[in-house]
Amino acid sequence: MIRLFSWMKTASQKFTDEKIIPYVFSLSEEPMLLRDLLKTNKMYQDGLKLEGKIPGFRLSIGRSYLVFIALWHLILLPASAIFHTVLAKIDCHLLIVMAVLFTGMFFATYAIFKEYLIDTVALKIIKNGWVNHFPHFDYELHAKEVAKIYSEALDKEIPHKNLQLYILDNLVENR
Repeated sequence: MIRLFSWMKTASQKFTDEKIIPYVFSLSEEPMLLRDLLKTNKMYQDGLKLEGKIPGFRLSIGRSYLVFIALWHLILLPASAIFHTVLAKIDCHLLIVMAVLFTGMFFATYAIFKEYLIDTVALKIIKNGWVNHFPHFDYELHAKEVAKIYSEALDKEIPHKNLQLYILDNLVENR
C-alpha cells in the first residue's frame, strides 16, 4: 500500500513537471541575476507569498483554470456517477446548498492549487539560478544559510558588487 502511494506521488509530480507546468507557465530562458536569486531565495525560505514577485516566469490564469477544471472533473464526475441514485432523490433545496458549498470548495482548492504550482516553479527557478551562482554549494544544505547571510548583508548595507563575495566568504567560513 505504501508503495502504491509512493508511486502515485512520484507519477503526479512527474506529470506536473512535464505537462502542467510547461502548459500553464511561460518560463524565461535568461539566467536569474544574483540579486534576484538572493531575494527570491529569502522570500521562499521565509515562507512568503511569491506570486508576482519572481522574475523569469509568467502564469497564464486562463490555462491554470482549464487544467484545474479538468483535474476537478476527474474527481467530481466519478463521484457523482457513483452517488447518482442518492443525489437524484435529495430535496432540491439541499442540492442548492450543496452547489454553493461545492462552488466555494472549487475556488478555495483553486487557490491552493495555484499556490502549489507557483511554489513548485519558484523552487525550480531558484535551483536553476543556484547552479549558476553557487555551483559548489548544494542548495538543500545551504539555502537557509544563504538567506540568513543575505539578510545580514542587507542589514550591513553591503554594496551589490561585493554581495557575492561576502556570501561566499561567510559560507566558507561557516563550513
